[in-house]
Amino acid sequence: MKLCDRLFNSSVGAKMLMAVTGLMLTGFVLAHLSGNLLIFAGAEKFNAYAAGLKSLGALLWVARLGLLGAFVLHVYLAVKLTAENRSARPVKYAHEATIQASFASRYMIHTGLMMAAFIAFHLAHYTFRWTDPSFASLPEGDIYAMVIAGFSSPAVSGFYVLAMLALSFHLCHGVSSVFQTLGLYHGNLNPMTEKLGPIVATIVFVGFSSIPLAVLAGLVK
Repeated sequence: MKLCDRLFNSSVGAKMLMAVTGLMLTGFVLAHLSGNLLIFAGAEKFNAYAAGLKSLGALLWVARLGLLGAFVLHVYLAVKLTAENRSARPVKYAHEATIQASFASRYMIHTGLMMAAFIAFHLAHYTFRWTDPSFASLPEGDIYAMVIAGFSSPAVSGFYVLAMLALSFHLCHGVSSVFQTLGLYHGNLNPMTEKLGPIVATIVFVGFSSIPLAVLAGLVK
């Protein structure tokens, strides 16, 4: 109990929990991206990948619930720390330009909340299939056709690309700052950890955005 209190009720503990849950979620994002990119290998391989995930049954739901728990905890801690920081400094700086912080770092809470909204839509769209009536007419198990149908809408594809842009900004600062939070930011590691965030962010943005853009361009059909 004392350990839990120290983790949740101290800013240092909360930041460490945020770092750990952030790493978990980043790992999921990269794994999810690697699977999604199989769409460029064709319907057979992509549908086989999707069927393989579905065959995990209860294990898949355990993983989903674990990720959901990590995400909810990550968001809760982010909002909590932001509120505490603002209450500690109720008066804004007179000249914001003097604050040495990147765009990504200053808007972490905003991009994080944007991602929460995106995830809600993404689950409603592709997991629960509530938002696109055309999915009902597709063959059972043809996830490839479902992705093509979903991204054939310019509005949906545009929203996904914007969401990936927000995610990339979030990761750009978040991935690099994890090392500092966990006490791994020192010595010769500094240049590498500073570059890791932008590298991961670029991979995620280009990788995920390439799918809806390829569908709209007719390169994947």
